[in-house]
Amino acid sequence: MADASAGADPMGTVREVWRGLAAALRRGDVALAIGVLAILTVLILPMPAWALDIGLSVSITFAVLVLMVSIFIEKPLQFSSFPTVLLIATLIRLALNMASTRLILGHGSEGVTGAGQVIAAFSSFIMSGNFVIGIIVFIILVIVNFVVITKGSGRIAEVAARFTLDGLPGKQMAIDADLSAGLIDEAGAKARRAELEAESQFFGSMDGASKFVRGDAIAGLMIVGINVIAGMIIGMVQGGLTFSQAADVYTRLTVGDGLVTQVPALLISVAAGLLVTKAGVRDTVDKALGQQLAGYPRAIGTAGALMGLMSVVPAMPFLPFAMLGVGMGTAAFLLDRSQRRKAEEAEQQAEEATTTQAPVAEEPISTALKIDMVRLELGYGLLQMINSPKGVKLTDQIKALRRALASEMGFVMPSVRIQDNMQLPANTYVVYLKEVESGRGDLRPNMLLVMDPRGEDLTLAGEKTREPTFGLPAMWVEPSAREEALFRGYTVVDPPTVITTHLTEVIKDNMPELLSHAETQKLLDELDKEHQKLVAELVPAQMTVGGLQRILQNLLAERVSVRDLSTILEGVSEACGHTRNVMLITEHVRARLARQISDANTGPQGFIPLLTLSPEWEQAFAESLIGSGEEKQLSMAPSRLQDFISRVRQTFERFAMQGETPVLLTSPAIRPYVRSIIERFRPVTVVISQSEIHAKAKIKTVGQI
Repeated sequence: MADASAGADPMGTVREVWRGLAAALRRGDVALAIGVLAILTVLILPMPAWALDIGLSVSITFAVLVLMVSIFIEKPLQFSSFPTVLLIATLIRLALNMASTRLILGHGSEGVTGAGQVIAAFSSFIMSGNFVIGIIVFIILVIVNFVVITKGSGRIAEVAARFTLDGLPGKQMAIDADLSAGLIDEAGAKARRAELEAESQFFGSMDGASKFVRGDAIAGLMIVGINVIAGMIIGMVQGGLTFSQAADVYTRLTVGDGLVTQVPALLISVAAGLLVTKAGVRDTVDKALGQQLAGYPRAIGTAGALMGLMSVVPAMPFLPFAMLGVGMGTAAFLLDRSQRRKAEEAEQQAEEATTTQAPVAEEPISTALKIDMVRLELGYGLLQMINSPKGVKLTDQIKALRRALASEMGFVMPSVRIQDNMQLPANTYVVYLKEVESGRGDLRPNMLLVMDPRGEDLTLAGEKTREPTFGLPAMWVEPSAREEALFRGYTVVDPPTVITTHLTEVIKDNMPELLSHAETQKLLDELDKEHQKLVAELVPAQMTVGGLQRILQNLLAERVSVRDLSTILEGVSEACGHTRNVMLITEHVRARLARQISDANTGPQGFIPLLTLSPEWEQAFAESLIGSGEEKQLSMAPSRLQDFISRVRQTFERFAMQGETPVLLTSPAIRPYVRSIIERFRPVTVVISQSEIHAKAKIKTVGQI
């Protein structure tokens, strides 16, 4: 049998390895990792002269590229990877220093070209054939890089990092304030926070990265000293050179090597300086310098005049200073004329804008059809209740009122539009519902309203009036009389509370009208997820949204909370099985809400005070119902109806004088008809049926009609 390895293709294996390496290099992270490993390998393994020439060329090119990027960026964060770039550039130079040191010490005895063509070119061209000049140039470059540029850049980076970190909380608070004020959205706030975090990290990294350049300069000095001394020893001991020959060759090579590495180091240092000094500049370097230096023609003209004077000073060269003076003077004249032309054009454009104003856009006719659901108009004397920083603001109380109504009645009160009305008396307010006046009152903005809950006369010094909500006797007193009024058991309220109380009663009296079809749909949509199936089964198969709206309006008309909407929907679903009459469905729902209705009418003593209808009146109402089936109407003789009204009014007024508010109890069949009569003269009177009294509720009959 033939050997299996005999048929193997060595070139195919090489091609596979090459494809795998090319695929790995196409990935940026793998390529970077291989590059860093190559740099670290150069620190350990020797490098041939031709490879050193390539490495030094790459180092110089890389330094020039970094410098150009630093010049052309508009803000430092666009080059946020600079600290990493600085570290990589430093590693490259140190690795090349190690490689060049091996070549200088190992092949320096062969001549100037023993360490490669690049080092030989620098040693012959820049040093001008004199190693003393090369040493001086090298020392000057190190001083410029280490003492001037690196030290200044490091100090700027340190101060920038410190101030950036110190100002971080204030900038974050400014972002939160702009977000709360609506000047930016959540995405903008997130972007600004990310930029702020990146800025703090960048300047902190730059503070530490500046130490790389300083360490690189120190390492360069030490390497030069080591190469000169060690090279001379090796050249004389191993290479057979004389002292002068060894000093000349190894000094040229070492200083050339130092110049080759210090030039890119200087370029990187300049790039770092440009980057940290651009902290407050939001443009490229050329535009920033052009706008700021060329923006003052007088300064340029003064500098040009000074150059002109310098040209006529004895022993001074005339031509350079004269050319500079003429050039700067001409530039100052042209810039000044350009600025004046721009100012005239801007002024002319402003005049044209004022003379040819754009016609006022005609307001769409549809805006005239919009109405405010709830509007509160204030006289100019009451505007301080909105703008005053002291005390409770009226707007805050209205916000609390909306929340309280939603919690108590399950009714989302429409937003209240507050506006001033100069046609009103100074201390008058008016409440409008759907553009119709629904209440008004007069206030004393800097005084307190005092009322006696017992109904007795007030004995305080003040201005007598009537409370605008219920028309009760009251009195306006000075704030200093608050303690005395509270001591006497009076009720004391401030003007914003008076308006809020009046607004509350107006809203409660008109909740059915304010509950629109859209609001009803919104209540259904915002119901909990577990009840959405009930809504889907009920609407529209059994009941339309309009029908639910009427049922909820009937409940709100008698101030029954609709917050337990799921129970209401269950009651509607049950009632729809045997009737479509909205009134009968409402009565069934009220029976399902028996616990809630009983709890709402339980007094402080723990029972429901009941005022019952006599059997005679029960029979009279039952006999007065006419119509067939579910469509029944009340048809009672006017004299009989007037007698009933008189008896109800007298009975409730008698209990009111005793401080009691009983609940009228009727049979379920006649309850809605009795309520329809009583609501015309006593709308706040609660009328319930026996089916609306919960089984565990405590009751007490206090009288009979």
